[in-house]
Order: sequence, then C-alpha cells, then structure tokens
Amino acid sequence: STQSTWDAELSSYQPKTFKLDKHMGMCIAGLTSDARVLARYIRTECMNHRYVYNAPLAVQKLVTRVADKSQKCTQVASKRPFGVGLLIAGFDASGPSLYQTCPSGQFYHYHAVAIGARSQSAKTYLEKHFESFNDSSLEELVVHCLKALASTCSEGVELNQQNTTVAIVGKNHDFTVFDNEQVVKWIDLFAVSAAPTSEPMTE
Repeated sequence: STQSTWDAELSSYQPKTFKLDKHMGMCIAGLTSDARVLARYIRTECMNHRYVYNAPLAVQKLVTRVADKSQKCTQVASKRPFGVGLLIAGFDASGPSLYQTCPSGQFYHYHAVAIGARSQSAKTYLEKHFESFNDSSLEELVVHCLKALASTCSEGVELNQQNTTVAIVGKNHDFTVFDNEQVVKWIDLFAVSAAPTSEPMTE
C-alpha cells in the first residue's frame, strides 16, 4: 500500500554525504533538510569563486563562510540555528583538509574525527590509530574509516550497502562517492581485514 511505502521510505537510511565541488564534499549529522540548505549555499559559493577566479575555493575559506552564516542565525530572533553539524573534507593548494562545523558557528580542523550519535567509540579508534595514517595506502585508510564506523553500530547491526557510504578525495582524485552497489568492494575489503586470522597448527 501507499502508506507502507511511505513508512519504508521514512525508516530507510537517509543520504548523509554530499558532493560540493570537484575538490570538496561533506557528510552530516542532524537535520537533512538544513544540510541541503547549506549544501546549496556552499555549491553556489564554489561556483561563483570558480567563475571569478578560475580556481577552486580554498577549503578553509569556505568553512569560515559557512561558520559565519551559521553564527548569524544565532543572533537574530526571527531565525533558528541550523540543526546540523558538518564534516567538510577537501584537497586544495594547502593539501588535504578536514573540518567540523557546529550550529553555533564554531569550527575545528582535524586529522581525523567522527560526529553524530555514538561517535565517541569511533573517535577513540581514530585517536588510537591516526598517527599511522600518513604512511597508509588508500585501501588501508578506507578500512580504518570503516572499522571506526563499525564500532558505532548498535548490537546486531553490521555495515552493508544500505547503511554505508564511502567518499574519497585527494591529490589528483576528485571527490567521489561510493554507495549502494559501488560501496560493496570497500565493505568486502573491510570484512577481509576484520576477519580473525587462524593460528598455525603446532605438532
């Protein structure tokens, strides 16, 4: 029936990863509708900058504009703060960047971080391993991310193509989102790395 279809759509996993420009994207924790408003604003800022300067907008400059926009909403009685936190990742002339923005207008620069419900266990994992990230391959970095994500899952919930999205950006690599069937190869790689290794038999 129509009602059951609507219920299924409402209870399904919602997209939380957005491509903003060729060199930048974001994931969100909070109200998806507010995230779409900010994504539209960011994409416009990126397009305007490319049109005027024929160059990509620096990630830090973009994050500062988003933070200013968020902070203004806390000063006006006729508006409410954006109900969403962002993780903005990108690669520009200064190298790779990862920023977290808050509805208050504050923003933070990280090597690795997690946001959202049950994110503390993911933060703990990332804090334990981040020093090895500079020497890790792309595949190893993705596996680290999926291990951190898996640590936040509720009991009985496993990573699968319905609830997992992988996004990659870097030098000579435009922001690319892997979801649905495309993310299966990364989940399989994670499953292999997470599988317990059998101990050699001894006589």
